[in-house]
Amino acid sequence: MAITDPSWRHPDPTRSRIRLDVVPSDVIHGLARGEASAESVSPYLAGPEFRGLWRIRSAQIAARPADAPWVTRFIITPEVSAPIGVAGFHGGPDESGMVEVGYSVDPGWRRRGCARSALEILIAEARSHPSVRTIRATIAPDNLASIELVTAYGFTENGEQWDEEDGREIIYEIAAA
Repeated sequence: MAITDPSWRHPDPTRSRIRLDVVPSDVIHGLARGEASAESVSPYLAGPEFRGLWRIRSAQIAARPADAPWVTRFIITPEVSAPIGVAGFHGGPDESGMVEVGYSVDPGWRRRGCARSALEILIAEARSHPSVRTIRATIAPDNLASIELVTAYGFTENGEQWDEEDGREIIYEIAAA
């Protein structure tokens, strides 16, 4: 099943007005090159902390265009004109039906429920695709806020891995069904 919706909305719009919008390919490629985009992203999203992510996603969608609607999206809230973070999957479902979530909220917008709303949108979107069987989150062991967030939604620890970008990560998973 292909993703055709450029904007994912919260499953309960009375609880959250946050949405996740596709980042156009040309914007991803520009951010990967370190160029400011016409999308007026925040310095946080255009900064050096995200350069590696944009490079990975740029190469990924160049090699596998079908991943473009799945990967990193802008977190949009009606209160401001620029994106306040990113959220999405690391790609479409793999051969076992697993998708991995990822999210990051601008420090000025943290502790306001934005990551929670983004995760709720990602879980709902994953569950709407029959080919998705498992939803995964990989989190650094010292990122207690993210660990508390995913475990509140039923994710359970399922091992660990070493990530070349982020180092040691604990793997958390839930069934999509």
